[in-house]
Amino acid sequence: MTAVHLGAAAQSPERVLYFVLLQLVVIIASARALGWLARKVGQPRSVGEIMAGLCLGPSLFGHFAPGLSAYVFGSASHLPLVIMSQIGLTLLMFQIGMGFDFSHLNEPANGRAVATIASGSIVPPFVMGLALGLFSQPLLAPTIPVIPYSLFVGTALAITAVPILGRILKEYGLTRTRIGAIAISAAAVNDVVGWLLLLAVAAFAAARFSATAMVWRLGFLALYLAVCFGVVKPLVRRALAQIRWPDEPGLPPYMVAVTLLAVFVSGMLTYEIGVFTIFGGFVMGVVVHDNSEFVNRFRQTVGDFVTVFFLPIFFTFAGLRTDLTGIDTTALWLWCVGITLVATIGKGAGAYVGARIGGLDVKAAGVVSILMNTRALMELIVINIGYSAGFIPRIMYTLLVVMAIATTVITGPVLRVLLPKIGHVIPEGVDA
Repeated sequence: MTAVHLGAAAQSPERVLYFVLLQLVVIIASARALGWLARKVGQPRSVGEIMAGLCLGPSLFGHFAPGLSAYVFGSASHLPLVIMSQIGLTLLMFQIGMGFDFSHLNEPANGRAVATIASGSIVPPFVMGLALGLFSQPLLAPTIPVIPYSLFVGTALAITAVPILGRILKEYGLTRTRIGAIAISAAAVNDVVGWLLLLAVAAFAAARFSATAMVWRLGFLALYLAVCFGVVKPLVRRALAQIRWPDEPGLPPYMVAVTLLAVFVSGMLTYEIGVFTIFGGFVMGVVVHDNSEFVNRFRQTVGDFVTVFFLPIFFTFAGLRTDLTGIDTTALWLWCVGITLVATIGKGAGAYVGARIGGLDVKAAGVVSILMNTRALMELIVINIGYSAGFIPRIMYTLLVVMAIATTVITGPVLRVLLPKIGHVIPEGVDA
């Protein structure tokens, strides 16, 4: 090898690092700026972060400044960005698992409402999504097997974004209200069922329609969950109960290391089982969620870094896959509107009927129905899995991204109309 080639090889890692750092500068700055702008127009910061991802993709930046976009995002492999987004998503799912609070289900007055709302917000949109998949497959996904495609579409329509909903509840002062407690509990149940549904769909699709392979995969998954909740969780609870926490906030370094090891090993195990790695992070979060001291200290130590650094990377990576200019015909725009309407009606009407059956009055049921229609982050996770697995084509991916953003963006304005009607005063200046 010549000296020139040796020099080029030696500089190659530096070149990759340069462009990764450049991408991170652009991503984080854009996410913070548009997050701030979203807050100014009455939207949660997360909506602005999602929009930042879209703006940095081919829909805006790549369309109007293709040369500069290619320099920033095309001069080096996307692999470092992909890996960081998946590591961040695994840690984010750990935090989401920690944030699940099912204590409200212990109250009889709320338990029935939570059950009926969760059922109403899962079954109708899933069935409607399944029908939508069967109807749209010949037109939008003719090269993809109809069953896994339709199942992924149904799951995408049935999901609710617990982390985004939690931020909305905080912003609108609903976290300690009965409606807020019921909505977040129903959304938590919704997401647990949604995750199990997604696991079954992914296992079914990855098994290439082999019933034997799917049964084995689901069997190993059941064993993994049994060990996590029957063995690991009691051990973790006992160990955390014996810790003498330091006076200073946050976790000690050794506990950060142990926690990260547990999350990553759990993710590796779920990968070996044949489901996605991020589910392992979620399960570990649920394992430790009932130790409030640990949860609070982890968020103090790592939480903001995950939200500020890793989450925008995931949103941007999703945005790089989304090309709104691909919706370039009247027919596709009609599909976009139709998918959004089906998703909104299926989730909203189902949640409303469930709330009424569960004992909520008309106005409260309306608030719950719009809250449950929030998808955003979880929707993006579902469709990214489907897209990466090859069961959702790019155009349907784009249409579902638009639907996820639309159903989240309308939540704030509608709440500002509905909440005063039930006598709730919306606080000002709460940054969620």
